[in-house]
Amino acid sequence: MRFCPQCASRLEEREIEGRRRPACPTCGFVWYLDPKVAVAVVVLDEGRVLLCRRTADPGRGRWSFPAGFMDRGERVEAAAAREVREETGLEVALGRLVGVYSEEGNPVVLVVFVGRPVGGRLHPSHEVAELGFFSPDDLPPLAFQHDRTILRDALAAAEGQSERNDRPVGGCDRG
Repeated sequence: MRFCPQCASRLEEREIEGRRRPACPTCGFVWYLDPKVAVAVVVLDEGRVLLCRRTADPGRGRWSFPAGFMDRGERVEAAAAREVREETGLEVALGRLVGVYSEEGNPVVLVVFVGRPVGGRLHPSHEVAELGFFSPDDLPPLAFQHDRTILRDALAAAEGQSERNDRPVGGCDRG
């Protein structure tokens, strides 16, 4: 962004809140570079994990969890279930939140849930070359360095999970 969206003046780099940020010298507008939120689901079924062979970079040709970006105003749980459905054809019940992952210098914040299939028919979308269920001890080449950490965290979350911890998508638990 080079010009202020409020007054059209040229933005300048300024020290604001301990960081260099684009700011308007005329009206004081500050441009904050917000992160992009992505969701992923570690789908577990009978001790195996569902992986998708990626058709896009980064990680083209390698395997990872069903994942994608949230839409503005979308609930994270709804986005997670939507991404699984779009990429795999499966409907899932989301379980526990596995974790929130981020890296220095990377604008993506990844929110990961564990889930289990409850319906649908397994078939790859145009974003996925191939789908497969794999034993955690016999995984194909993974797309991202953090995938093994996420899988370890998801398996730990699933071990402590009971059926009553599964929650439907769309509503808040209110007691």
